[in-house]
Amino acid sequence: MRRIALILTVVALAACGADGAPMKPTANLGLSLGSNGVNTNASVGASNGTVSIGVGL
Repeated sequence: MRRIALILTVVALAACGADGAPMKPTANLGLSLGSNGVNTNASVGASNGTVSIGVGL
């Protein structure tokens, strides 16, 4: 019974954001003109202010 109560407590704290700030999604889209023509770039990720993760496309 204690194990179930502990698991439920951890899940409840994680669900309400008590373990830290929630991750906010980020996105970036770019277009540039140069001597090689038109270039595009894009990136998506998430950040909570301290930690940031992302993928460039």
